[in-house]
Amino acid sequence: MRRRFLAGALSAMVLAGTLFTASAEAGEPTAPPRLPEPGGDHPIGMVTVHLEDRDSADPWVPHEHRELMVSVWYPAERPSDTPSAYMTAEESSTYLEAGGIPLPPDVLSTVVTHSTVGARPMRTRARLPLVVLSPGFGMPRATLTGLAEELASRGYVVAGIGHNYEADGITFPDGHTTGCVICDNPDHARVGDVRAADVSFVLDELTGTSPAWEHGGLIDTDRVAMVGHSAGGYSTVPALLADTRIKAAVNMDGNFRYPSEALLRRPMLMLGGPGHVPGGPDPTWDETWTELTGWRRWLSVDGMAHLSFTDVAPLAGQLGIPVQALDGDRCDTITRAYVTAFADTHLRGRNAPLLDGPSARYPEVRFHQLP
Repeated sequence: MRRRFLAGALSAMVLAGTLFTASAEAGEPTAPPRLPEPGGDHPIGMVTVHLEDRDSADPWVPHEHRELMVSVWYPAERPSDTPSAYMTAEESSTYLEAGGIPLPPDVLSTVVTHSTVGARPMRTRARLPLVVLSPGFGMPRATLTGLAEELASRGYVVAGIGHNYEADGITFPDGHTTGCVICDNPDHARVGDVRAADVSFVLDELTGTSPAWEHGGLIDTDRVAMVGHSAGGYSTVPALLADTRIKAAVNMDGNFRYPSEALLRRPMLMLGGPGHVPGGPDPTWDETWTELTGWRRWLSVDGMAHLSFTDVAPLAGQLGIPVQALDGDRCDTITRAYVTAFADTHLRGRNAPLLDGPSARYPEVRFHQLP
């Protein structure tokens, strides 16, 4: 799967590399790529947390313990003096090399974010809802940074999980960077189980009596949602089945590859590209829809592609080489709007009319029901 969806953007990225190189050789200034600004009121803090489960072997490299890198974004009182890095140079080069994308190896380490490292969390009497993010095969957790910053600016704590050996580009505190060892031949059911275990472990570590993040006490464990893209999206089903702390979930354009006939009573948003429609090429969405017995919505977005639900859409668009028919910033705006509306509805109890039906503001978004 990883090779296929990276290859889908390759022809555009080839042009990106040509344009980038030509501009540099001509002596023209090249502005670094920049994530769209978040729409909330709060400054955003960010920390990186290294977790190691010494009681569990890594499922893909069994002679090692399971280790994860987790990015935590949160609303802050004020920015610190240190901007957050999007990726390390090693993560950037590993990701681009794995996809055969001819861009300067470190270019993704230059992406401008809107969070700062170690900023003091905002003062609040109430604890804050948590959204856990899980990326697709081969995708570093950084590729969901724009969505994370949007949610954090609106008062959420967000934890982006780097699932080790399932992503091309995870740098650990000792400086070594791992690649994806399973992406070319994934066992989808096992990946779902592994990611469900990872999510539960992250929740344990962030909210336990001695939290791995010093401000873990800010998290309201009764208000937790999971949002995943691609493999992260289909991993929402086993995560919901395995951990009752997860109250709601969003699958962004992932096939529901996890075999399950269990009924899911917790809220689910299925948000996909134009191919994810009833009777479309992916029958797992039709099958899963019938297993959702609680709040549910099935949306598809015209003009979007598989990577359009990640930062790839706006970043590639800035280089003039969009990877989908719809403008990259527009893709980003739609993803942020609907995921935020979902989180506000199910973690904050707010009325979000955007989820009630088609909107004139977002005519690209289609609502679906099975007959």
